Formats: sequence, structure tokens, C-alpha cells
Amino acid sequence: MDASMIDKKLADKPVYFELSVGNAGNAIDGNNESKKDAYNESDSDELESVVSDSISWQSTTTPTKPMTHDRIYYFLPYWDNKPCMHVRSVWPDHRRRMYNSNIIAKLADKLEEGLNEVHTLMESESSQTELNLKQVLEELSVGCAKYVTISKSSTTGPGTGKTKLDKEYLKLCQREIEHIGIMSKNLRALVTKNSFKERYKTAQSYLTKLKSLVEDPQHALPDVFLWIISGGKRQAYHRILARDIIYSIVDEESGKDCGKVQTMFLKLPGKKSVGPSGWTIQVKLDILLWLGILKHKKNFINGIPKGYEVSHELRNAERPRALPPSIIHYIEKHIFQLRAHIYQARSLIGSDASGLSDPFARVIAGEFSKTTQVIDETLSPTWDELLIFEEILIYGTSEEIQHDPPTIIIEIFDQDKVGKSEFIGRTMAKPHVKLAEESYSKPKYPPPLEWFDISRGTDRAGELLATFELLEISSDADSSALPPLPVAKDIPIYKDQEVKDIGPILPVPRGIRPTLARYRIEVLFWGLRDLKRVHLLKVDKPRVDIECAGHILYSSIIQNAKRNPNFSTLVKFLDVDLPEQELYRPPLTIRAVDCRSFGRYTLVGTHTINSIHKYMYTPLTKREKEAEERRKSLHPLKALDYIENNYLPNTIVTNGADNIVENSPLLPKDITIAVGYGTQDPTKKMKTELNKKRKQSIDEDIDNEEDSKDWWTKYFASVEEMIYESKEARKIYNPDGSLQMPVSDENNPANNTSNNQEKSPNEGRKRFGFKTAATASRFAARISPKSFKKKSKLKPALCKIYPTELEALPEFEEFKEWLSTFELYRGKKTGEDSEDESRIVGLFKGAIKVYKWPLPKDVEDHTIMGFDPQYGFFQGLPSNDPIRVLVRVYIVKANDLHPMDLNGKADPYIVLQLGSKRISDKENYISKQLNPVFGKCFEFEATFPQDSLLTIQIYDWDLVGSDDMIGETKIDLENRFYSRHRGMCGFPYKYEECGYNQWRDAMKPTQILSKLCKEGKVDPPVFSDGQVKIGRHVYSIQNDDLDFFTTKDVEEHMALAILHRWHELPRVGCHLVADHVETRSLYNPDKPGIEQGKLEMWVDMFPMDMPLPGPSLNISPRKPKSYELRIIIWNTDDVVLEDDAFFTGEKMSDIYVKGWLKGPEDCQCTDIHYRSLTGEGNFNWRFIFPFDYMGAEQKIVISRKESLFSWDETECKIPARLELQVWDADHFSADDFLGNRYVYVEQSSIIIMI
Repeated sequence: MDASMIDKKLADKPVYFELSVGNAGNAIDGNNESKKDAYNESDSDELESVVSDSISWQSTTTPTKPMTHDRIYYFLPYWDNKPCMHVRSVWPDHRRRMYNSNIIAKLADKLEEGLNEVHTLMESESSQTELNLKQVLEELSVGCAKYVTISKSSTTGPGTGKTKLDKEYLKLCQREIEHIGIMSKNLRALVTKNSFKERYKTAQSYLTKLKSLVEDPQHALPDVFLWIISGGKRQAYHRILARDIIYSIVDEESGKDCGKVQTMFLKLPGKKSVGPSGWTIQVKLDILLWLGILKHKKNFINGIPKGYEVSHELRNAERPRALPPSIIHYIEKHIFQLRAHIYQARSLIGSDASGLSDPFARVIAGEFSKTTQVIDETLSPTWDELLIFEEILIYGTSEEIQHDPPTIIIEIFDQDKVGKSEFIGRTMAKPHVKLAEESYSKPKYPPPLEWFDISRGTDRAGELLATFELLEISSDADSSALPPLPVAKDIPIYKDQEVKDIGPILPVPRGIRPTLARYRIEVLFWGLRDLKRVHLLKVDKPRVDIECAGHILYSSIIQNAKRNPNFSTLVKFLDVDLPEQELYRPPLTIRAVDCRSFGRYTLVGTHTINSIHKYMYTPLTKREKEAEERRKSLHPLKALDYIENNYLPNTIVTNGADNIVENSPLLPKDITIAVGYGTQDPTKKMKTELNKKRKQSIDEDIDNEEDSKDWWTKYFASVEEMIYESKEARKIYNPDGSLQMPVSDENNPANNTSNNQEKSPNEGRKRFGFKTAATASRFAARISPKSFKKKSKLKPALCKIYPTELEALPEFEEFKEWLSTFELYRGKKTGEDSEDESRIVGLFKGAIKVYKWPLPKDVEDHTIMGFDPQYGFFQGLPSNDPIRVLVRVYIVKANDLHPMDLNGKADPYIVLQLGSKRISDKENYISKQLNPVFGKCFEFEATFPQDSLLTIQIYDWDLVGSDDMIGETKIDLENRFYSRHRGMCGFPYKYEECGYNQWRDAMKPTQILSKLCKEGKVDPPVFSDGQVKIGRHVYSIQNDDLDFFTTKDVEEHMALAILHRWHELPRVGCHLVADHVETRSLYNPDKPGIEQGKLEMWVDMFPMDMPLPGPSLNISPRKPKSYELRIIIWNTDDVVLEDDAFFTGEKMSDIYVKGWLKGPEDCQCTDIHYRSLTGEGNFNWRFIFPFDYMGAEQKIVISRKESLFSWDETECKIPARLELQVWDADHFSADDFLGNRYVYVEQSSIIIMI
């Protein structure tokens, strides 16, 4: 149809095209003339008749000299006469293979298109995401069922195939796709908001499976090749799969490009097509391809665009022996004006050494091309240009042109001052066609701007915001009938621009360009981190520039980056006009430059934010806030979590006349939140008095138990609690996704409120009885003194065990609620992750907020720190001056480390790095363990911001050679330190001044509470008579026992209880970090993305300008205690009799007992009871087994060398289990095994400590 964009190198000589299928159509290399050697004489005549009718071709076009308008790209002047090539040849009939592949390929393409749309909705956080995924799965299920129907009942082609492999492969496809259809239908019912990501991954696995079935293991037809030949040599080609253009009377079986006009690009052969040389287009072809059997030859004209002259060949197309025409002459043509509205691009590939580009766009429409201006040093240029192509001639009917307009090519180049412009990327677009009889009016015209993906090879090179109009120029009308053009921009032309005579520069018209509004970009300039050298020189005086929509905001200059890499001026803002439509908003570019002597500036690195939607801030007005509160009031009440170990039942009691109990966090202003204390139920007086009487008898036992507890008691109890909570969490939601409220429990203090005390005696009296004797016996056992003694024991204190990093928890917002980290890049993008990571040259710490300006007058919203946004978003932030901090890193244990030694084990030890400080615990490596228990605390004195990144590495100790790193994890301590979630030191759930749950922070709870109130501009807390008043909120103790108020540090307990519920306080509330152990994943830089194990740990930080905290916690691993187990073997009964007496033939056994505790090598035996005729054996024998026992884990600890050549001993833990065996002793043969019994040591009462 059309040949354009021909490279200048091919334009010196006449060129022509060649079409070939296998060897058929090959005009240069010749064809194989031998046809009879492989056949006998009886078949030769029949074959010759078939070949003479079937093998013929006109596979080349007429050589033509390329022409050009701009000396950039060339074209062939086909115009009215479109050349036509055909190749007729004989092949085995294996169409069924291609038909089967085409049905599966179309199924996979449709699924991929749907999943891409779901992914786009997922990134935009749309509410329609789940519904869209359900629709995609429904379409997949219907498509799979349709495939099975077509494949089983198809009447086209040679049935199921020629070979056994064809038949078996078809059965495999039917089985797999039928299974996918059933699974997708079932998966559709399981898609919920909570399980969406897992269901999306499952749908992606279906797509992968379908793609694996597309390619048939056997070939059907050779691929089709299209060559351009110049000077008798093949210059460039395009390879087309035969199945993509095969024809079938069933639409699902036809190739996706069969009988359709498509745009294809010819590339260089061999290695020349790889890399920069392969990015250049050699020829662009608009071509129609059709492949089918002679029986269906008449259908090839159906896809040809109408408007041609029906020649003799076309009229006789139904005849099998009639040849297709060599030229199709078009008599209907239309003249159009093309308007290319090029607005902007974003996220372009950096082509200069600085990491930036000087981009310009070139638009190619048929045989014409035009170029925009050059925008210097940017990756997000805004051209805002209208390029006009006058009198573009397009052949065909107006309806077909409107339905399938010609493809527009847009290429982005980087202009270099010396040499040829460098190619950045390319994209294709379809214009919006307006016919002469149509009116240029809404809603169809003017068309909106669209984003087009720019690609370079297989890599994504950016996005282009543009739109294209193809306006028909009627023959009897003048150009005034077209929409008016905008006024030209008064912009000087750059002297370095390639195209000199470009005429006036027109902007994008008002109806197409985005509608702008005034926005304020407020930027927090915090500091720069880890800046690398530029041209072998250190970055000493950096500055950060924020560019958006052509406007630049400059930060202050850091005078000495080594001494203090933070900025002196924290907050700056810039007012710009931005599009109101989110789709059109320009990217935001962060540039770091080094200010050197003599006014020179050197680029350090850049970071491009493609979409500023994430940083948009829309404050709520008074009316909007009231509407939101009304919506929230309709939501179902959600039960609050209750931590059943401590002093916080989390009950909420209102002071209203009706005493309505609610568990909703949406509270009125005047409330009372009851904070209970102790493990007892304070609302039941009689039970409290009973506890008082019995308490005296068990106080001594409780004190002894408390003295024996350590931090590991707290840890193991917390692990059990975490396992229990994870099991309970699975019961919250029903299979249909609805919320399942937990059943109330009378023993749960969270369900008891002070309302019970105000009920009348008659109303509070309850009748109860026992339905069965079993129920009565269970109740009697529960109230017995023995069981009460067990229940009266204080439960151990708990902490939170997080299965992930703290940064991954949604309630802590990655500790980036007001301070984010942006990676700065330098150099050319390669597309490989490992190389692109090496492009990171530093980090910019700061924050960006974009909001409409001025704000509404009735705004009732607040900033992240709880202040009025009218005076700026970043209020109340701490100072960024250098501060000295005491850092304590607690390493508990590691799990599932990657084996590093040949024996499948590792010898791990810890290495910590913080700034210039490095601590190695190599001397205390743990031998041959993949789950080592470290129990270490490391202490640093750090200075923020210089020492802000903590790196924890796990190394494998080797006797010979260097040690290998197993994995590492990195923590940004500065973000945690300054976060409003207070990630410095977690709060325990109980306030204790000594013991294993000792308060670790330097400030007491009352001091921390007062500080938080002061920072949030809230009235300080007032403690009085068991109550705490913060502003208009009153927190009270819910306990009638007056003895409680004499408890020491009651104010600290109350303040701590409020801190744990600080997120419920309006405006300034947020989740505060509790006492915890976080689980961090370990990664090795040499194996990116592959987890090497997990590390359980936590970090405490304390500012040095305040009183220092107490000593660090002792989390050293528990040492096993030495015990000995003494067993007395008295006798045996009813032992099996194995032997026969020699003379009498009576049954008997020579019985002896042996047993071991640590293993068979630790075996001990009794003496032998000879000739037992009744199975009775009498011994009175004692075994003594010394062992080391870990009581908390109920394991025996054994240290031994695994082999003779082991360097050191390996510690292992085994169950504390005694094995006893009974044997029959024989003189001349092996002893006979008679029986055994296992006894668990922890269940025995005969353990005596040495």
C-alpha cells in the first residue's frame, strides 16, 4: 500500500521488494528444480499436473528510485498504483496446527489485555478493580469453553492432524484449557478486596500457561519473508509467522493479521539488528498479507481497502487458476490536513553523560515529516506545539479511512552539539479522522490529549502526551472551512536546531490543551545522603532544583556536605499553573547539582516523578467533613483488639444519659475512656473480695515465679500469642467476605463495662443451671482451689512479634509520613536492573506536597502534624541540626539462612555498619547452624545526619579463605528517629521499673505524653483522682478497689495506657510503636531479589542531649542447666517368650532392658533375667543419665563434633525423651527385640538437679 521512511543509505539506487514462503518466491537464490527423484513413475504424472497448476509466483515489485521531500526519509512513489505480489506453492496440509495456535493466542491476548487494564486500575487505586478482574475471569471462562467446543467439533482442515503427536497435543490443549476455564470460574467467586493481589497473581499464572500452549511443537508452514533489495543485495527484511496471516472460514482460527492493512518495519539482517544500529528504521511498509488455500482464494480481496478499479484479474478472483493482479489501481482518493498536537513527554531516557537529554520530536505522516523545537537538558520536555501537514493524499473510501486511518510515527531524538542526533525512542498513533460533511463540535471534537508509550528496542523509553487530527479538505471548499488555527507563539528559534525553515511556531489550541489552575508546590528540603563523586571530585556544595511545568524551585546551598549534608532552609514553595485533569499533569524532576568555583554547576543526579498524584493534597472543607462523618457512621461497628495479658481492656464508656456502649473509634468530644488495671475484673466486687482472701496464700509462689522469668519468657509467650492471633484472624471474615463479629465471652474484660454497676439488683440477677452432669463437673473443676491457683499466676508480659519489617506495616506508613527518600540517577539507562542500580549516585531526603492555591476559606482539615494547612503543610517539624544519638541494636535470632558450606550448613556471625563505625562479632560465630540464636546487643554513638543508615550483615565464617556474606538488611534510622510514630523505642504494655520487662526509655510515660501534647498544640494532661484529662477528653480508671489507687506510679500506668491508644485522639493522634521484635528479610547484592533468610531484631535510639537511659536489656540465650535422670528398673510382666527350651520345648526368654536419653550411643543395659517362663523379669537396676536441659524449650542440649574432622563442636537440641527397650538375649545369634516405650522427661517427676 505504501513504502516510506526509507533510510538514506538505500536511496542511492532503485529498490524493490521480494516476498517468499520457504524457497518459493526466492528470486535471487533460485529454487530447487528437482521434483521427480523421490517419487516413482506412477506418481510423477499426477504430481506434475498439481505442480503446474499450483507453483507460480510474481514475488517481486518493479524496481523504483526512492524520492524525498526533506532529505531525512525517502519514499517510493506508488501513489495511485499499488503493487501486488503473490506466491503459489504446494505444502503439506497442517493447517490444523496453526488454527489451534491461533485460537489459544487470541484467548491469551484477550486475557493479557484485560489484566493490563486491571493493573492500570490497581495502580490508580480505583474502586472498580475487583469488578474488572471478575469480568476478565468471566470472559476467560467463556473463551475456554468456546475453544473446547471449536476444537472438538471443527469441520475445517484435516481433522485432528496427521500424526499421533498432533492428536495427543490437541488432547493436552483441550485438557489444560478446560481446566483453566473451570479454575477461572471458581476464582471469580473468590475475588475480594483482601484477596485481590493473590487472585491477580493466579490470573497471571493462567496467562503464562496459555502462552506456553500457543507454540505447536511441530511446524506447519515456513515463515513468510519480505525483503527490500537494492543493488542486487538483500538490505533489510521482516519475518512474518505463517499462522498470523493464515485464513480460515472460522474467525477464531484465522490469523490476527490476515487480510488486514498493517504497519511493519524492516530491520537489518544478522547482528546489525541488535543494539543502536537496530533502532533505526530501514523501511516502513503499510501492507496487506493473506495466506490460504486455492479453494479460499476468492476471499483475499475482502480485506483490500475499497476505492480501487475492479480489473479483469479481480473479477476472476474466484477461479482457482486465475492469477492475482500485479497492480491495483485506485481511483478514489481524499485530501486531508494533519494536525499533530505535541504537548509534552515524560520519563525520557537520559542520553547525555549528565543523565539528561536535549529532546525534540519528529512526526512522520506518509511521505512527509516535521520537527518540533529542541528543549535543552530535560527528561520531561514541554513542547506545546502544533505541527500542520498540508494536503496529505490518502487512498480509499472515506468510511474506511475513518475506520482505519493511516499510522502516524513519532520519533524522539536527543540533539547533540557535535555529530548526529541520538535516537531516544519511537511510538505510533492513530489520528482522529474528521470527514468534510461532519461538523467540528463537541463531544467528538476537538479530541483529548492521550499518553503514548515510547519504546526503544525492547525497553520503555518514556511517554508522549499528544493527539492527532486528520481533517478532510473538500474539493469544493476552501481552507476556511477548517477549524481556526491558534495565534503563533513568540519564541525565538534556536540557532542549533536541525530544521532551519520551520515557520511560525503554533501552540496547542485552547480546546485541546489542558485547562490550568493555580497550584502550590511546597517542598521540604531536608538533606542529601551518600553522594558519589562527579568527575573524580567530591560533591562539596550541593543544591537541589525542583522542576515542574517549566518552573524551577531552588534549594539553599549546603556549604559543607561532609560536615552537615542537611539544608539550612527547610521549606520553600512555588506557585505554578498545572492541568486540572490528573491525566495531563506533567512530571516533576528533582535535580541535584554541585556548585563549584567560578560559578560553575555540575549535575550530580536526577530523579523523575512521572505522576504527582501521590503527592496531591486536597483539604476537606467543613461541608465535606460533615458528609464524611455521616458516611462513616453507617459503617458496621468493628470490635477493638484486646491484649489479654495486661492492664488495658480497651472499653469505652460514654457519659450520656443512656449510657450507650460502643466500640467505634468515632467518638464525640465529651467522652470517658475507661482504662482498667490488673488481670482481675474490677466490675465484680464479690469476686475481688474472694481474690483478696486467696491472694495471700499464693503471693509467695508468684514472687518466686517472677524471679525466674527473663526476657526470653516474654519472647516465647509473645510468639505463642502471635500464633494464636493469626489463627483467630482467619476466623474474622466469612467466605463471602462479610465481617463476622466475635462471640462475646464473659471472661473477657473487654466486653464488660461500667454500665453493669448501674443496673438494678433485680435486673442484674441471673438464673443458671447445669444441663448435664458433665457440665457440672467441669464447673466444679474450674472453681476448685487447685485450678484457681493455676489461674492466679500472673501471665508474663508480652511484646509484639511482627512477621515483617516495621516499614512494611501500614499503620507506620514506612516512617515516611512527612519525610521521603528519592534516589538520584546519573548516566544512560540500560534497562538491566543490576546496571541501573549502579546509576544511583545519591539520595535526596525531603517531601513534596501539591495543592490548589489559595485554599478554601472554610477548610477544616489539618496537616500531617495536626496544624492548619493555611499556613503551610510542613509545620511543627523538628529541627534538622546534627544530633548525637545512642543506638542499641538487639539481634535475637536468624531463621532459614542460606547454606554456605558443603555440608549444607553455615557458620554465621554478625557484622554491623553505621556510618564510619563497624562492629564485627566474628569471634562469637555459631557453628553449623541455619537457625542461629544470637541474643546480642550492640551499642553505637551516632550523629545524625552523617550516620543515618544502619547495615546489618550476616557472614559465614570460613577456616580457610575470606568469609562470605550470607545476606544483609538496611535500616534508615533517621526516618525512624524523626517519625511522628516515635520509632525510637517501643512502649511496653506494662510499666515496670525493674525486672525482665523494665522500662527502657529515658523518658517516663508521663513525660512522653506531655511532650506529644506540647508538639501537637494540645492542652497538657491533667492527672486527678484516677482520671487523666487531655483537652476535652477524659480518661478514667475503671476500678472500684480503693487499694488500686495506692499503687506506685499509677500516673505512669495511666499515661502508658493513653499512649497505646494515642491513635484514637483526633487531629494529632497516630499509631505509636509498641515494644516489639521485627522480622527483616536478608538479601545478598550478588543475588538480587532472592531472600537469603530472616533476622529477628529491634533497634532502640536515645538522644544524647537528654538523660541517658538505663543499661541495655540482657537477651543472651538461655544456658542449659545440668540435670541427671535416675531410672529404677524393678521388673517386667507379660514379656513375649521368644525361645524354646532345648529339652522340654517350653517357651522362655532371657530378658534384659536397655535405654538411652541422648541417643543409642548413650545406651545403658540391665543384667539378664535368664529363662523367664512367665514373661516376668526382676532386676532392681538403676540407670543414671546426666544431661543439659533447656526448661523453657523442653529440649536437651547436646554439644558434639559431627565428625572426626570437624573443627569445633556443634550444638543441637533434641526432645527430652527417654526410650526404654526390652530384649531377649541370645548366645550365638543376634538378640531379639521384644518391645519399647517412650517416656517424655518433662512429664516425669523424678528429675533431680545436680
